[in-house]
Amino acid sequence: MKIKKGISLIDQHDKNGFWGGKFGGNFIPETLKKPVEDLTILFQKLRKDKKFIRERDYYFKNWVGAPTPFIKLENLTNHLDGAQIWTKVVSEANGGAHKIYNATVHSLIAKRAGKKYIVGDTGAGYAGKMLSMAAKKFGLKCKIFMGAKDIKRQKPNCDAIKKNGAEIVPVYTGSQTLVDAVSECMRHWVSNCDTTHMAVGSTVGPNIFVKICGWSTSQISRELLIQIKDEFGKIPKKIKLLNCVGGGSSSFGFWNEFMHYNKKQIEFIGIEAGGPKKSKKHAAPLTYGSKIGILHGAAQYVNQNAEGQIEETESISAGLDYPGVSPLHCFLKDTKRARYTAASDEEALNAYKIVTKYENLNPSLEPSHAFAEAIKMAPRLNKDTIIIVNSCGDAQKDKDILRQRLGV
Repeated sequence: MKIKKGISLIDQHDKNGFWGGKFGGNFIPETLKKPVEDLTILFQKLRKDKKFIRERDYYFKNWVGAPTPFIKLENLTNHLDGAQIWTKVVSEANGGAHKIYNATVHSLIAKRAGKKYIVGDTGAGYAGKMLSMAAKKFGLKCKIFMGAKDIKRQKPNCDAIKKNGAEIVPVYTGSQTLVDAVSECMRHWVSNCDTTHMAVGSTVGPNIFVKICGWSTSQISRELLIQIKDEFGKIPKKIKLLNCVGGGSSSFGFWNEFMHYNKKQIEFIGIEAGGPKKSKKHAAPLTYGSKIGILHGAAQYVNQNAEGQIEETESISAGLDYPGVSPLHCFLKDTKRARYTAASDEEALNAYKIVTKYENLNPSLEPSHAFAEAIKMAPRLNKDTIIIVNSCGDAQKDKDILRQRLGV
């Protein structure tokens, strides 16, 4: 398995929708085959439609707020006394997280498809918040499926979803987290696909949803490539791009435009949720050697028990609290283009404390996992190495958890 140069990774699948012959695909009920085929045909047409791309770019610039800042964390760099630490502050996008790109594109697609309703899933609440914002912007009625556990721990985003006029549908099955919200959202779409468009919140699910999300969030790396060249005059010799990985949307978007560079020059490092130190549960299937299984219509590495049933996860970060991972990341792991590790809840909390002590930055618990790895790595590397962390969400949604755990 190799990554082909000159072709977007989202298109490097076979005729059955599999990356590397084994990740992804379309494991869907018969009733969804026609809607998925229709959406696939429509998206393939729209992504080549100059008018649609102009419309996307217009809203990314004038509503989302592109480009988001790229800054050096001078104080943190000096404190750690090693590699330079930079960040792409994607949390400066409208709504406070990277999920706004996918939500905007899905809403534009829904309008083109003549759908009046849009539904989506959410864990940390960001995908739901952004979809409710986009639905309001483009005149769509919106439902958000969210695990009951996540509703309790992500109240600020839930309040925002309701304020935007969307309905939150609580999910009480299973672990009552993101994995169950995605399942219930898909069940709803099966019964309502004639009038309703579904926006999967990450690069997961049947092939077409992986592609739409990856195409949308790649805006992050399109901007970053230009910003790096503007800042350094060229692409430096050693760059490490660090990103948290749950479903994998922000990390894929952060890396996509750099796929053709040699990994010795630009290394991709994904940081999964290792969960509490005293718990055996985690949300890190790539780090801890999980086997391939089927989840939400796609083959992927996924946490399973001895009988092949999906295992429940545990993480302080609702946005990373998912037992599977994008087929794209499974492919990147197998091709060795990216490497993956995990940070525990405690390490993420400590990273949040350090980053906010030294910098005017307020990363959510998701990117705090990536900052934890940067804090570990930087002192061991020389000053010519550039570490760039995607600060993909702000901590406004985590204020109750941070107050409880850190007293801040």
